[in-house]
Amino acid sequence: MRIINKLVSAFFLIFGFLLINAQKMPPAPDSGATNRGAVGPGAQSSPIDMYVFALVIIAVMFIVFFTKKYTSRKA
Repeated sequence: MRIINKLVSAFFLIFGFLLINAQKMPPAPDSGATNRGAVGPGAQSSPIDMYVFALVIIAVMFIVFFTKKYTSRKA
């Protein structure tokens, strides 16, 4: 039973990391006469993009904390 739990946990962990970067970037514009010097789509990123990795680490820490808290009460 423990092996199944570990496999399911690993699957959801990998699937979660794939969903973090699920937004596809639009293709860069062609280098025509009107778009000379253009780099990328030109849209600004949202402010939360800077904190995605920190938010993931904090979420994992909360999960571990509450899991240990719950199991210590149960035992």
